[in-house]
Amino acid sequence: MFVTKNTEVIGLDIGAHSVKLARLNKTRKGFQLVSFGIMPVPPDAIVDGVIEKPEDITEAIRKLVSCEKLKTKHVVTAISGESVIIKKINVPVMTDEELAESISLEAEQYIPFDIDDVNIDFQIIQKTRVEDPKEGGLEEEEPEDQMDVILVAVKKDVIAERISLINGAGLHSVVIDLDVFAIENEYEFNYGFQEGEVVALVDIGASLTNINILEGRLTSFTRDLSIGGNVCTHAIQNELTVGPEVAENLKMGIETEGVSHKEVIPIITSATESLSQEIAKSFEFYSTAANREIDKVVLSGGWAAMEGIDRFLANSLGLPVEIVDPFKHIKVNYNIFDPGYIKDMAPIAATSIGLAMRRFDDR
Repeated sequence: MFVTKNTEVIGLDIGAHSVKLARLNKTRKGFQLVSFGIMPVPPDAIVDGVIEKPEDITEAIRKLVSCEKLKTKHVVTAISGESVIIKKINVPVMTDEELAESISLEAEQYIPFDIDDVNIDFQIIQKTRVEDPKEGGLEEEEPEDQMDVILVAVKKDVIAERISLINGAGLHSVVIDLDVFAIENEYEFNYGFQEGEVVALVDIGASLTNINILEGRLTSFTRDLSIGGNVCTHAIQNELTVGPEVAENLKMGIETEGVSHKEVIPIITSATESLSQEIAKSFEFYSTAANREIDKVVLSGGWAAMEGIDRFLANSLGLPVEIVDPFKHIKVNYNIFDPGYIKDMAPIAATSIGLAMRRFDDR
């Protein structure tokens, strides 16, 4: 495949609840929305982050591409979960080439998998000058300057599975990113970063919640939680004895089959409190280790589209919480896209929009 930085790409977010697709046109002033669509997947296609029925996922991708009438075949997608390891490590200053040669040895200290079973990548994010501690003329070893590096390792079989899904739909996977970095990309474009501000980007999917804590524009802490919107959906199913589709509607505030919203609120509150407790544990761990407090939380993902989730978590966490708008600084032609639909889809679209921003020369 011959690709350049100007090659058009599809941002494809494959989730346990649905497949989301976005395509952006890059202009001198930024980005313009060309396509956005969403296609549900069967509830048993992905279970606890594991793809149980790949043929159903591939069919959903194929249908979505057909509905959007896309001719572009190049796909940027992302992965997350237990098979992904993200670590910020500190190493002596060296060139990219030198680090590339030694990264496997460095990675073995931090990765709980066989090094031969993973693909590894890295990004140098910050170099630190170490002052010479010599005093009183004492001869001491010259200190080495250090640099912070984001180290990423992903199991090869997970990457191969994702590529197979995309190829099976007649598309070409050209970039595989991580969910947390895709969301970070769209957040930086739409909001920018304030010097010294600590922002927690929290993406609440159907089966996973991704946390990415940024100090300024640098990733300081990441964690994937095995909890998502399905916890709420399943609780509604069990408590009210309804099917998954009805439970999903009730979760989003749509009264169905004679069930009033008042009956659903206690169930949603209990499930959301469980989510809040898990997020709070991660925040506390970060604050203790980094000796820094989080300034604000920005939510994305399917559960973030639920009415009042931002207010509930703000009260529970004791922090300012807002819902992300990945279309904030993207030009949208409202003669083509319904404004209400774009507003409703905003938190759900964050990952696919971030992926659609990727270009082949990006790091």
